[in-house]
Amino acid sequence: MEFRHLGRSGLLISEIAYGNWITHGSQVEEDAARDCVRAALDVGITTFDTADAYAGGRAEEVLGRALKGERRAGLEIFTKVFWPTGPGPNDRSLSRKHIMESIDASLGRLQTDYVDLYQAHRYDYSTPLEETMQAFADVVRSGKALYIGVSEWTASEIRAGWELAQDLKIPLVSNQPQYSALWRVIEAEVVPTSIELGLGQVVFSPIAQGVLTGKYKVGQEPPAGSRATDQQGGAGFIQRYLNDEVLGAVAKLEPLAKQADLSLAQLAVAWVLQNSNVSAAIIGASRPEQVRDNAAAAGVKLDADLMKAIDAALDEVVERDPAKTQSPARRP
Repeated sequence: MEFRHLGRSGLLISEIAYGNWITHGSQVEEDAARDCVRAALDVGITTFDTADAYAGGRAEEVLGRALKGERRAGLEIFTKVFWPTGPGPNDRSLSRKHIMESIDASLGRLQTDYVDLYQAHRYDYSTPLEETMQAFADVVRSGKALYIGVSEWTASEIRAGWELAQDLKIPLVSNQPQYSALWRVIEAEVVPTSIELGLGQVVFSPIAQGVLTGKYKVGQEPPAGSRATDQQGGAGFIQRYLNDEVLGAVAKLEPLAKQADLSLAQLAVAWVLQNSNVSAAIIGASRPEQVRDNAAAAGVKLDADLMKAIDAALDEVVERDPAKTQSPARRP
């Protein structure tokens, strides 16, 4: 396993991180989830990402139990706050009330005294940013989080948050965006801004919800048991890729992966890690062998000709519009 600094901070994280967005507590049973976490630890992954809203809090609980007994100082545990965690009007958002209550609830579920990174799971248009950042500052000063991050914020939102963090003297060090060879919306604005301000990207969906593994074929129904057939497993998120144009382009990557002696999944994960602003790529898994396969992308260097060939194969289907950093439905 290779390690990278999280932005310009001193924190080193494994460049392959393990995330449990749509697996733990929902898609897979706890024994399988524990086996996946054990596989992650066995291949040298030390960075684990979750969120309070995943599976209604069960994902944090499962991860907490799976990591129990591990040396806490040898792990980097990330979680997030924003999405609803209960039925009440204050069981969501980035208000001071929700943040202060949510950090305590997350620490309880994770069975830890602190998280290494506490992230704003989206930008909150209903709460003053000053209130949000002051609450995060108090979380850091209480010792319940060491660093602060954001997720799926635009470049201008990142800059505004960073400026307040500077005033409050707290370490805002990362952004967690969607990023893959098919989804490159952060490259035009978010990445340059993050480089300037010293934030690193901890990216999710590097294999585009499994599409970049090659398991989905032109003209064929999705394989039984795959994510595209599982409503609990994120079928709604994958639909934008399940068309002949995208799947045909992905098929062109197969000879390129063979040329590099990589699986398609390894090629996809390695591709995002070629971006020097990426601190880690988050992988998810429902089986331990998926963890081992994806983790083998750590330390892989793709030469310039191969990177150009990947770009050429996917060029017509790549999404690059920076306006898609967040869904317009979330804007006021």
